[in-house]
Amino acid sequence: MIESSFQEPRRTKPFPDPLVAELQRFTDSLIEQGYADVTVRVKVKLVTSFGQWLKRNRLAVTDLAEPLVETFLERKHRVHRGDLRTLQQFLDHLRRHKVVPARELVCDRSPLAQILNRYETHLRIERGLVAHTILEYQSFVRKFLLKRFRRRPLLLKAVKASDISDFVLCHAPGMRVKRAQVMTTAFRSFFRFLFQKGELQADLAASVPTVANWQLSTVPKYLTPKEVKRVLKACDRRTTAGRRDYAILRLLARLGLRAGEVVGLQLEDINWRAGEILVRGKGLLHDRMPLPADVGEALASYLRRDRPHCRTRRVFVCTKAPRRGFAGPSTLTTIVRRALDRANLHPEFKGAHLLRHSLATSMLRSGATMGEIGEVLRHRAPNTTEIYAKVDFESLRSLAHPWPIGGPQ
Repeated sequence: MIESSFQEPRRTKPFPDPLVAELQRFTDSLIEQGYADVTVRVKVKLVTSFGQWLKRNRLAVTDLAEPLVETFLERKHRVHRGDLRTLQQFLDHLRRHKVVPARELVCDRSPLAQILNRYETHLRIERGLVAHTILEYQSFVRKFLLKRFRRRPLLLKAVKASDISDFVLCHAPGMRVKRAQVMTTAFRSFFRFLFQKGELQADLAASVPTVANWQLSTVPKYLTPKEVKRVLKACDRRTTAGRRDYAILRLLARLGLRAGEVVGLQLEDINWRAGEILVRGKGLLHDRMPLPADVGEALASYLRRDRPHCRTRRVFVCTKAPRRGFAGPSTLTTIVRRALDRANLHPEFKGAHLLRHSLATSMLRSGATMGEIGEVLRHRAPNTTEIYAKVDFESLRSLAHPWPIGGPQ
């Protein structure tokens, strides 16, 4: 069915010989990634047209690169949405199979790039941070250095404490508190790194301002056990997406996993025989947790019935092509927010962490100790769990003193 859509043009119009076999392989890869038949035909038709254009203009396959793709689209009679993406997909496919030379990346050897590369290596190898955190830290440091030096030479020893405080005071007011805290944490990490490597004579990390945020000043946002059940029940388990989202919500609600931990879950991380699950936590730390029966049933149902065959080893993949793992934790935030809307619940905080807070609160009110809650949530420091003491209203009520009554008795 699909084969005829690109074999017919070959018989009627010339086509570069090296691309003939690759067109079939490209088609197979599109099918494997879960694209619909009609989408595959459209993509193959465009690639066929591109190949015929190369032949007519006597362009060698080895000359294939982004500039040629752009030239073809500029001269194409009608450009449709997605044409550039399709041709880029085909070009990436040819590079993976070494049909065309790999893309030549321009190596940035500027002082800024060099110090950022060294810092990235420090964060990845010595600190063990995940890629998302490293990119965030680098982004803040890059903005600071670009603003501080602009077009002048990058002299790290010229950085003063006032430069750091001025930058923070200028940008922090326009950020959320958590975001501003990440920025100041990144700066402390960076200047401590420079001091350790001998780039600075003084440790400027101590001069980074602190963003005011009284962690214990508010009560953690959470759902009651009945509300959690409403969220789970609101999933339409008659659909593929519904069964996938139900399994995700079960992991969040029953095991208290972080969004990134669910996104990074691999097929081999589930030990069905032992009833355990390997959690790839923060700081490259791995923990084994028991797999509750209801969570295991939800996962098994999704894996048997709905998870498509694809190359990625991630447990949870996109329902639409291309079949691949979620881009990041924000995808789970969207899934939780939609589940809350379906359940007609409107808490102030709608992120994936809401279910983690809900689990801790439910455990505390069922008699669990702070140590037990910290063990389930895999907190490395005991004081991280302290905030949940504030939701144990019954215990707090017994500690409260009666309000003094003034005036004559």
